[in-house]
Amino acid sequence: MAHHRSAKKRIRTSEKRRLYNRSIKSRVKTFSHYFEVAAETAENREDAVAKLNTAISEIQKAASKGVLHKNTAARKVARLARQFNRTFSK
Repeated sequence: MAHHRSAKKRIRTSEKRRLYNRSIKSRVKTFSHYFEVAAETAENREDAVAKLNTAISEIQKAASKGVLHKNTAARKVARLARQFNRTFSK
């Protein structure tokens, strides 16, 4: 347990940031999953495009806020785009 006042504050702020980051990462995972489900069913291309754009937007927001590293965000976007192209280019 921390004894100094600054160390106690650091613990409080770290916990706040951890919860904030976790919520943003959860949103990224949720919207990515929505797209993956839409791509797997491959029924409606327009629906999949909308969900892909939403997932990409969430990933880019997370990267701009510093929750995800920019290269991690780029990798996630590339994987989603590759999945989309594999599914709907047939």
